[in-house]
Amino acid sequence: MTKLYFVRHGKTEWNLESRYQGAGGDSPLLPQSYDEMDMLGRHFQKVAFAHIYASPIKRARVTAARINRKLKKHVKISLLSRLEEFHLGKMEGQKFADVEQQYPEEFEDFRNHPDLYNPKNIGGESYRDVINRMTPAISAIVKAYPNDNIMIVSHGAALNAEINALLEVPLPDLRKRGGLANTSTTILESTDGGQSYQLIDWNDTSYLNKKLDPTDLV
Repeated sequence: MTKLYFVRHGKTEWNLESRYQGAGGDSPLLPQSYDEMDMLGRHFQKVAFAHIYASPIKRARVTAARINRKLKKHVKISLLSRLEEFHLGKMEGQKFADVEQQYPEEFEDFRNHPDLYNPKNIGGESYRDVINRMTPAISAIVKAYPNDNIMIVSHGAALNAEINALLEVPLPDLRKRGGLANTSTTILESTDGGQSYQLIDWNDTSYLNKKLDPTDLV
């Protein structure tokens, strides 16, 4: 059985400011985020991880390294470009409210209608594009570690899309489970080499000892 621990990176300045932060943008992590990464690492200290895979974007890369320092057994971290966040094109770095004014259709569909989201006008990636690049990476990881615990550190929107796709949620319903918080953990298991996945825990932040606010979720 492979157990996958999907972790969203720590909270950044753009997260706090409600700005779009995709693969083309990367604002600094907040000072408090480092404490929260430590909390996550201590929470899973007794889990024997075989490997950590992370997006190469700095906010995810730093999150993975920080968590690894708190694990009882430090493991190798590999960076995979397939784990990057959505490429958001013209929405990158803009405040949500401004995008809603400039690109109302793209704003609404990106948030609520994944099957209708067409990024052609803004130069970004569709939900299907992101799922199609992430799934081969996850499948390869599961095949390489058929009986291990693996941590995957990535980004909120991309993880939300990919995890729900692995659970065979239809494209129109990908957003219905809700968002993923910064420094949250979502756990899936596969007992058949990645042919199917079972949800064990969704968006766990119990170890952070704080009440989430809207800027924590995506």
